[in-house]
Amino acid sequence: MIKRFVLGSVLLTVFAIGIAQPVAKKNTLKKLPRPKLVVGLVVDQMRWDFLYRYYNKYGAGGFRRLLDQGFSAENTMIPYALTVTAAGHACVYTGSVPALNGIVGNEWYSRALGRDVYCVEDEGVTIIGGSARSEPMSPRNLWATTITDQLRLATNFKSKVVGISIKDRGSILPAGHFGSAYWYADNGNWVTSSYYGSQLPEWVSNFNGKKYADSFYAKEWTLKNPLSSYTDSDKDSSLYEGKFAYEGAPVFPHKTSNYIGVNYGFIRGTPYGNSLTLKFAEAALVAEKLGKGEQTDFLAVSCSSTDYVGHMFGPNSVETEDTYLRLDAELADFFNALDKQVGKGQWTIFLTADHGVAHVPRFLKNNGLNVAALPSSSAALQASLESKFQVKNLISSTSNYQIYLNRRRIDSAKLSITDIKQHLIDRLNADSNVLMAFDAEEISAVNLPTEVKERFLKGFNQKLSGDIQIVLKPGFFNGYQTGTTHGTWNPYDAHIPFVMMGWGVKPGRLYRETYMTDIAPTIAALLHIQMPDACIGKPVPEALLY
Repeated sequence: MIKRFVLGSVLLTVFAIGIAQPVAKKNTLKKLPRPKLVVGLVVDQMRWDFLYRYYNKYGAGGFRRLLDQGFSAENTMIPYALTVTAAGHACVYTGSVPALNGIVGNEWYSRALGRDVYCVEDEGVTIIGGSARSEPMSPRNLWATTITDQLRLATNFKSKVVGISIKDRGSILPAGHFGSAYWYADNGNWVTSSYYGSQLPEWVSNFNGKKYADSFYAKEWTLKNPLSSYTDSDKDSSLYEGKFAYEGAPVFPHKTSNYIGVNYGFIRGTPYGNSLTLKFAEAALVAEKLGKGEQTDFLAVSCSSTDYVGHMFGPNSVETEDTYLRLDAELADFFNALDKQVGKGQWTIFLTADHGVAHVPRFLKNNGLNVAALPSSSAALQASLESKFQVKNLISSTSNYQIYLNRRRIDSAKLSITDIKQHLIDRLNADSNVLMAFDAEEISAVNLPTEVKERFLKGFNQKLSGDIQIVLKPGFFNGYQTGTTHGTWNPYDAHIPFVMMGWGVKPGRLYRETYMTDIAPTIAALLHIQMPDACIGKPVPEALLY
């Protein structure tokens, strides 16, 4: 009787548990959910804090629309040490780092060729639409696939991918190996190369024929708002600012009309370079019918004039503030164009930067901080080696805060490369402005905080990088007495925005640390496609609805 009771109780319990368990729902998706269009927007040299520095002056439809309606990963860092344009664009789109994707800088020294190599140079192609001075370009130096490549592969090449930037590297690297790329040439044309096809599309030729740069030049670069409202910047004329060649002082208004029909490259250094870029992007949106097909398309846009302006005038200048206020208004128009062409809620955008920027050292020094822009020490180092070892030209090149030794000359002179490295390291470490110099092949043994050491490990490429790495103290860099630059591991160069908005994005803020390498896998997760083949980042699930 007891046994029957126990058995009955067990059966009842099992039956009850079976009833209580939720029945697995069948996948009833009739079609894989994806946005009609993904827009990747890189704002060249945009530090993360620029999202908020001018926030109260932004309109409702540009940066504030992104922040108010979208998702912002507030603590996104570049995870490698060399923060420059090409490496940044490559990292954003590959989810990888220079150690793996092959883009270790804007240029680097090639031991095989015995010369410096530009990141997207390709002597095997020709320029289409450019002048005789235009250099041939393609993505062949990029070792890894991009998220745009993966989208093309996932849709059997039915998705369209278009990369656009005034800078060649800002369009070529995001467009990947399988997309189309257009960049701006000094003759005022948007161009491409034979890597992508035999001729410019008709819509590009038509756009070029209108010479929009001239209409922008005619406006002059005047302030968008009254000068008295630029309270987030230093005075209009400062000794630390650079200036245009024709000017006596770096003050508004900046005359541009004298370049009409004469110098089309000058537009890069004004906010109108961004205006021209976004106008061309809108033309591509319509002409290529992006977001109108059965498969998701991808438009990769890089606004580069923020970088040119920032280098010339610095992040505390009225020129930089004006450039961002103008860009904000133009982004609002661009977002409205996306709503109209693709459909509101049918497209997804992410905004980020390829790197940040340091304050002008002279500006900081005037305010009590002991920093400086340092001249290159390559000539002095070369002379020191010659005096010590009695052999000339033992350094082949210095770039990206690295020294490339002339290994052939060292071998032929039967010198010890170890002794030469140690001599240079000792000399550099004796410099009070140098935080540390070390053998690039011994990064793991370097006495640096783990977080910093990892960035140098991820930035070092065994086949492409130099022999000795130089790390300057915070706030110091190689440069000039006016203007500024970037390229170091420090937060002012490495802390970047990462904001998403639109289809499939969950609005909110995230304050844990994320990385530039996380952008591509997050987009891959959004699109349900494979991440790029050298990707080391991880998706940010907090950003996604699905």
